[in-house]
Amino acid sequence: MLRQAQGELRIPTRGRGLYEFTDQVSAWLRQNECKEGLVTLHVLHTSASLLIQENADPDVRRDLEAYFARLVRDGDPLFVHTTEGEDDMPAHIRSALTAVNLSIPVTQGKLRLGTWQGIYLWEHRRSSHHRTVAMHFVGD
Repeated sequence: MLRQAQGELRIPTRGRGLYEFTDQVSAWLRQNECKEGLVTLHVLHTSASLLIQENADPDVRRDLEAYFARLVRDGDPLFVHTTEGEDDMPAHIRSALTAVNLSIPVTQGKLRLGTWQGIYLWEHRRSSHHRTVAMHFVGD
């Protein structure tokens, strides 16, 4: 019989950067006895995003940050929306260029990720935040 489970994770950030939360999703799947199906993750913010990325070499995360810093600069005079500071609109653009939700297969109770893949919240603001990620599993 097909079943569903829903939950949320709160992920604290220390400012701009990538924060892996693969283990928290795996623990939630175990807790809910999810075996075979699909888990969908959705970040409930417009200035953060989700991605699956290499989790072995931290240089990958550093290089992603460096590239996006060059692509979307804080304080660019082009931006009118600066309500919360010079990193406000760049954070929204970074989020628009990446993803706010992910769908990941679950096989034999485990996330079907590649050897070097991890699930990350990408904080696009410079200050610390608590981000909420909604989780939804469907399967058996």
